[in-house]
Formats: sequence, structure tokens, C-alpha cells
Amino acid sequence: MGISVSRLSKAYGTVLAVNEISFEIGDGEFVSLLGPSGCGKTTTLRCIAGLEDATGGEIRIGERLVSAPAQNLLVPAHERQIGMVFQSYAVWPHMTVRDNVGFPLSVRGMGAAQARTEVEDALRVVGLAELAGRHPSQLSGGQQQRVALARAIVGSPRVLLFDEPLSNLDAKLREGMRGEIRRLQRRLGIAAVYVTHDREEALSMSDRVIVMDHGRIVQIGTPQDLYRRPASRFVADFVGKVTFVALHRDDAAGPWLCPDGTPIALASTAQGGTRALAAIRPEDIRVQPGEPAGDAAADGANRFAGTIAEAHYTGPVTEYLIEAAGGVIRTHAQIDLEPGARVTLSIPPDRIVLLPPD
Repeated sequence: MGISVSRLSKAYGTVLAVNEISFEIGDGEFVSLLGPSGCGKTTTLRCIAGLEDATGGEIRIGERLVSAPAQNLLVPAHERQIGMVFQSYAVWPHMTVRDNVGFPLSVRGMGAAQARTEVEDALRVVGLAELAGRHPSQLSGGQQQRVALARAIVGSPRVLLFDEPLSNLDAKLREGMRGEIRRLQRRLGIAAVYVTHDREEALSMSDRVIVMDHGRIVQIGTPQDLYRRPASRFVADFVGKVTFVALHRDDAAGPWLCPDGTPIALASTAQGGTRALAAIRPEDIRVQPGEPAGDAAADGANRFAGTIAEAHYTGPVTEYLIEAAGGVIRTHAQIDLEPGARVTLSIPPDRIVLLPPD
């Protein structure tokens, strides 16, 4: 059972937080809403959940229309059969783990015997069956998050909604919980919407990612699509580290040139006009000590002479800022070089993405 959002809008007074966005999420699909603070992703999620009243558009969960302001239709949140995990966990300190997980079932009026079975099943799924009698103050942050997960899946919800659920956990625990959430969602086989501003979470967990900015959708695609084929500077910059090089040429048929006039070879020159932006990922640039030698085009790669401006050791690699081609290029390598060292940069043409100019 999936989710359908059509021309959804949400206004707060004169501020349009969500501006006529549309998307579909298939049954069993895990989709992330990714974007900076204030882009409208949480408001979109809350409209799906029924925690916010949409201003316009329609929302369907499965075949059921749950929100249609034009028809004066708004199905209450507790009747939408959703499971939701909040950023703050939202567990009640005076209730035991068992009572926290069973609370949504009591709101629905489920019988005590059936509710007890549902709660036990949910706690087993998240590995908390032995802690059912404890209170939240007796649990770690990760265990409290599992309580929130169990409460979200209890009673067989039709969809799962996650509002930045890992932001309060430390880095190592976040990494482990990502895998747990994804495995749980796959096991249940239901649609999930995951709100985050963390690109690593979105790329590592999602079947597809919806990138939002200023209340609009700017690109939808698989993690690979967004990272390797961004549609704009905003998307390229938001989903990973990147260097932008402003390119120019004398006419629409001429070769592209870097800011210092150095020619640059591209696999695709579909971008029209005389100005464009080249986006280059750090891992697509090879760094070698010394000046370029021999035939610069022997292997088809672009080669640029450069000088290391900054070096930042991170453990697995050293990140370098290198002055080359009339700008500063960000890359990384597993070799140790000092600022001021002369180097050669090699960049394959097919690893350069051509974008519209700023």
C-alpha cells in the first residue's frame, strides 16, 4: 500500500511552506525527503500523517483519500493507520516500555488480549522483549529509539513515517540504527517516508530520494542518479562534496575553457550557450606529485598542474584544496603531501557533470 501526493500545498499565513508538490511512493518503497532546514520536508510529512491540515492538493494512503481541502475532507491522524517515529522519541517517562508501545492500540480501542499479543510481537521485532517492564529512564538512547520504532509498527500500520529519528543519537549509534530501520521496513514490506537533512542517511537508506528547497521539489531520483547526475548546482552541492568550475567559450560550438583559459575535455557538451558550470566529485580526481609529464592526452584524461593550498588529514584519506586551472579544486588522496607542493591532477571527461551556469 503506497502513498500518493498530488499538488500538495501548505501555507502559514502568507508563507507558503509547501508549494504544489507531487510524488508517488510505491508499496514497500523507502523514500527520503532531503533538504535544508525550512525547505518544507517536515511539513510535507506532517500533512501525510494528518498532524497538519493541508491548504491544497490531495493525499492518498493506498486507495483511500485522506486529505482534500477542496472537498473539505480531512481524515484524522489516528484513523490513517500510520506508524510514525519522531525526532524526540516522544516516549512517556511514566509508562513502561510495554505501555508506551501499546498506547496507540488503546487509542484505537483494541481489545486487551489482542493488544498484548501485538505489543509482544512488536517488541520481539525490535529486540526489546526482555525490557518490556522497564521505564524510559532505565534505557539508553538507542533503546528508547527502539521503543519508538516498536510503537510505530505495532498494530500493522499501512505506511511508516520517520521525522529525523536519528538526529539525537551519537554518530556510531546512528550508523547502526540506519541498518536496523531499513531491515525492519523491508521485513514489513510497507511504504516508508523518511525526513532528513543528512545526505549520508538519505543516500545509504533510500530506494529514491526527493530533494526539496523552498517548498518545492527540485529533483527526484535514486541515490546514484542524484549523486552522479545532479540536475542543478543546489542538488550537486547538497548530496555530496563537489568542486564547481566556471567554464566559458567564445561561441556555442567552441571548446570549453577553465577560468584561466585552459581547455577542458567533456564527455557531453549538450549544454548550450557560452557559459556553464562543471561539477567534479573529489573521488574522481587523481592526484600525483610533480608537474604533468609526457602526452597530456594519452589516456584521454584532463591534466592540470596545481599547487596544494591546504591539506586536512582525516584518517582514511587526506583532503586537499589545490589551486589549479584558475580556481581551487577539492579532492582527496591516500598520499601525504605538504602545502606548497606541486602536483598533477587527472580528471576523466566522463566524470565531469556539466550544469547550467549560476
